[in-house]
Amino acid sequence: MAIRHTWTTRAETSADIPVIREIDLAAFDTAEEAELVDALRADPAWIDGLSLIADDQDGNPAGHALLTRCHIGDVPALCLGPVAVWPAQQNTGAGSAAIRAALSAAAESGERFVTVLGHPNYYPRFGFTRAATHGIGIPIEVPEESLMALSLDERFPLPSGTIRYAAPFGI
Repeated sequence: MAIRHTWTTRAETSADIPVIREIDLAAFDTAEEAELVDALRADPAWIDGLSLIADDQDGNPAGHALLTRCHIGDVPALCLGPVAVWPAQQNTGAGSAAIRAALSAAAESGERFVTVLGHPNYYPRFGFTRAATHGIGIPIEVPEESLMALSLDERFPLPSGTIRYAAPFGI
């Protein structure tokens, strides 16, 4: 069983870019996610303050969660991902801390909706539900339970429509 930690979260700075890339390279089987993050930084979908880091007790980045602009139909929304944690620190809460901080920062900045394409047993703990139940889809084939969405403000129900991702996603 992994040891739980207390994480400090913060927005990424330019000094974090190399270590975020290293975390992505270590956490995933290919360089695709690291290259995606780099490409998103140069894309209009990038929103300053919505790339969040979870630092360990010594101030070293352990996890990263990224939110970038997408649209559900014509409605502005955010896309969560990639999310990455150093392999040795996975299952310690670093990823969850970064995700919660990113969702909080998004809500504080007035964002309303977030989508994620990810593990259907992981993301519901943050409030994500199956996107298809809200009439939300994407233009590629994915397991229906893997596409999820979240309203950051219960006063605003999720819109229906097809998700349009930033160009670097290639979707």
